[in-house]
Amino acid sequence: QRQMCIRDRHSISKYVVDFYCAAERLIVELDGEVHNNPIAEDYDEERTTYFKSMGYNVIRFENKMVFDNSESVLKEIKDNFRP
Repeated sequence: QRQMCIRDRHSISKYVVDFYCAAERLIVELDGEVHNNPIAEDYDEERTTYFKSMGYNVIRFENKMVFDNSESVLKEIKDNFRP
């Protein structure tokens, strides 16, 4: 059984991420309605590309999904842990 530390509002280089797990090099981003426009989508894609180039895995969830289907969200986070 793994133990991990998940930090919220963590700085990585020039960005602040919603949640970060150093042991897994995993970034979890929560997106609200403000992310549903072309400018925000481009910005999010730029951030994701940047993080991936640094060796991080990035997964995103809509805020509503976290509240409405938390078990599924937690499973997907766990499924993204490194072997």
